[in-house]
Amino acid sequence: MLLLFLAYVGGILTILSPCILPVLPFVFARADQPFRKNGLPLLAGMAITFAAVASLAAVGGGWAVRANQFGRIAALVVFAIFGLTLLFSSLAEVLSRPLVRLGNRLSRGSEGGSSVLNSLLLGVGTGLLWAPCAGPILGLILTGAALGGASANTALLLLAYAAGAATSLAIALLAGGRVFAAMKRSLGAEEWIRRILGVAVLAGVIIVAFGLDRGLLTRLSLASTSNLEQGLLNRFHPKQKQNDDASGAMMMKSSSTASQGAPKMLPDLSSSGPWINSAALTPAALHGKVVLIDFWTYSCINCLRTLPYLEAWNAKYKNSGLVIIGVHTPEFPFEKDEANVRKAVRDLGVTYPVVMDNDYRIWRAFDNEYWPAHFFIDGTGSIRYHHFGEGGYDEAEVWIRDLLQQATGKELPDTETKIAASGALAASDSSIVQSPETYLGYERAKNFASPNGFSEDEPQAYQAPENLALNQWALAGTWKDERQIATLVSPTGSIEFRFHARDLHLVLGPPKDGKPVRFRVTIDGKPPGADHGVDTDANGEGVVKENRLYQLIRQRGAVQDRTFRIEFQGPGVQAFAFTFG
Repeated sequence: MLLLFLAYVGGILTILSPCILPVLPFVFARADQPFRKNGLPLLAGMAITFAAVASLAAVGGGWAVRANQFGRIAALVVFAIFGLTLLFSSLAEVLSRPLVRLGNRLSRGSEGGSSVLNSLLLGVGTGLLWAPCAGPILGLILTGAALGGASANTALLLLAYAAGAATSLAIALLAGGRVFAAMKRSLGAEEWIRRILGVAVLAGVIIVAFGLDRGLLTRLSLASTSNLEQGLLNRFHPKQKQNDDASGAMMMKSSSTASQGAPKMLPDLSSSGPWINSAALTPAALHGKVVLIDFWTYSCINCLRTLPYLEAWNAKYKNSGLVIIGVHTPEFPFEKDEANVRKAVRDLGVTYPVVMDNDYRIWRAFDNEYWPAHFFIDGTGSIRYHHFGEGGYDEAEVWIRDLLQQATGKELPDTETKIAASGALAASDSSIVQSPETYLGYERAKNFASPNGFSEDEPQAYQAPENLALNQWALAGTWKDERQIATLVSPTGSIEFRFHARDLHLVLGPPKDGKPVRFRVTIDGKPPGADHGVDTDANGEGVVKENRLYQLIRQRGAVQDRTFRIEFQGPGVQAFAFTFG
């Protein structure tokens, strides 16, 4: 109930944001008509359509986004006709095409039920066009929807948010209607009002069609609104405090502790799946065993660098009662594909059981927030310790040995644990890393330096500036930047990054048709030579063949600020995130 209230308040606050501007012409085009038959159905249609589309987009994947794009185009056509009929009163009588007649009916309406229906249809079109700024409250709702999957609660929260926006617009519409009515009575200016509204509607169509309602208006969002929303969240829905060392989902540093409070029990993992390297492990099969749960995803460099330790512990302690279970919880869409995960498990040499957690069911059961994360469970099924991020391996092995001795009552031989790690799996030199994990999708992108910023979800020609500051990055060529991904549209294109680290990795994927794409990397304008990574040669040449993390640079000498550039020799390549080590 509290989140519903916060969602409603967040919707009300959108009236203060520039992101509401593109839909105002469509809403106020009927401000001079009765609110009950015109304004109310319009706002209801807008709220319901936005909630439905946002729910599908949050949990339904790319097909929902593509379907909404067709709806947006249809709505833009209808609204363009609507604006023209407002601007030119004789247009509907001269033109006889069906769409023009539809525009005339929508613009003029008739008394009674059809007027309500026409206003409702206008509201549906407005809901398809509305893309509100994702402030803290809407961000919380959409993140929960993406992680939690489809649910009635998700739809209800989004509907509450849209209802809040409709409430503030209704107040403004009622006030605007009275102003328009007064102007008509005193000045006889109905025709001029219609023309002004027609111009406003056409301007709104142009703004939405060219993507100006995203990007620019999002960047102009009032800081005071976001601060107010964040204050409400902090006051009424405080987030559990996280360790200061955590830099996000993929952490560069580590945090470990014994579990506090009443013991939490290992949940049933057998209902999730598919399982790899093992049949589903039931509670009965795990009874009396010491269990180590490893939350990971195969494109996460921090997760990959923990695998040699997990494999070493598995080889050393599995006959003593240790069961390691890798819970593969995806971050990017391609990590949900079973064939991709099975290939990654095989290529990485993972031999212990792995369960796919595509719906985040196990993730939520552990109240987890990070990749990688390790949970240590004793022989009774109680979660005794947990560790977030890389590192802490000596302490973790002490926990494993202690829990095994408690479960079996036997002393374990104190032998050396042999770690075999090479390539991308080798430990990073965290003392020299000064570059953070950086996403290329606009939802979490930072330090983007190409002029004019992103054109969100639309292809755009980008240029790289002549010089980049440390940790700035840029695109060159025509790219389509989406929430989680940047896709190359032009025949060639490049990405530049000014970084400071020994290793540079980039999560890449081939075009949708699976055709390999060749690339070439340089450091400070020259081939990497001895500083090439495992996925490039000394000339910087490489090929994107599959969705995974590619190690492109591993510097052998002194580490300093360097400018990395990767140029792709074919369209369709997909880029997700930079990581460093």
